Amino acid sequence: MTHAVSADRVDALWSAVVAGDEYAAAGIVFAALDGGIPAEDVLLDVVAPVQAKVGLEWAANRISVAQEHAATAINDRVIAAMAHHPVARVEPRLGRVIVACIDGEWHALPARLLAEVLRLRGWRVDFLGAKVPVQHLISHLHLTGPDAVALSSSIATRLPTAHATITACQAAGVPVLAGGAAFGVDGRYARLLGANAWSPDARGAADLLADGLPQLTAEAHQPIDDLPHLADQEYTMVARTARSLVKQTMADLAERLPVMREYTSQQLDRTGEDIAHIVDFLATALYTDSLELFTGFLRWTSEILAARGVSGRFLLPTLDVLAVQLKDFTRASRFIKEACDDLGRALDEA
Repeated sequence: MTHAVSADRVDALWSAVVAGDEYAAAGIVFAALDGGIPAEDVLLDVVAPVQAKVGLEWAANRISVAQEHAATAINDRVIAAMAHHPVARVEPRLGRVIVACIDGEWHALPARLLAEVLRLRGWRVDFLGAKVPVQHLISHLHLTGPDAVALSSSIATRLPTAHATITACQAAGVPVLAGGAAFGVDGRYARLLGANAWSPDARGAADLLADGLPQLTAEAHQPIDDLPHLADQEYTMVARTARSLVKQTMADLAERLPVMREYTSQQLDRTGEDIAHIVDFLATALYTDSLELFTGFLRWTSEILAARGVSGRFLLPTLDVLAVQLKDFTRASRFIKEACDDLGRALDEA
């Protein structure tokens, strides 16, 4: 946080968005701009921390999903209003950048913040928003001829799609800057998937673009060139049979856990969603050959369940029945066993 941005402003904006008071929220950021705080600092040191707190408070079960969405919508409208404030108007003097979220990625606010920071730095920015299909993104690249694409994703299960998108953008002759939690805290998955650059935050991304991204090589390549372990077909088989894996897991769990027979339809729906997430993350772990991606998700899910009064130990029988179904898959079996052991240790230590 810069010296000009006080914690009081962050607290005030948080109080406004969680109360659903859009006018108060806009008033706080406009007062900061009128007070001489640079627009980039207002975006990244006031709005961004508040948005991060929205996610943390949802995870801790202190605000509802509806409150989370309402607060995010207010922050989004406040950012849009800021762009029209006189001090935030900057004529483009640099090149053109496309900012987009990976197809299937609904969390667009981090990309929105980056787009506004790049505008303030002097770039012409096309902000395409959430969930951009690859073919439409590539068509836009051919239409506009940008200097770079900035791809954002928060959910790791979108990494296979991110890989295809990165490869397609580069095949169109446009380098890719990746960002967002999906690519790992140190950008390991951005590097794994062949992105030209990665940044943990908007300021770093703007600096990288100003310096120029690494040049593309002329050699054409396919996604499997980056990930030779995909030759075992385990990712493909798990991803293609995900729906039947979830259905069978629900049936097997009902046999093992008599308490499930007393579940309400809502509880059964939530259980099915949790199992679907586990299967999706297992598939993504197989795609990236990253056990850590799977174990990290299970630990996070355990914490989310605990915050809602549900023991994370309910995850263990789910892993057991999945292991039985995937016993013929060498990597998947190893990932499930090691993830089960890791989760068991974490629960014992909690």
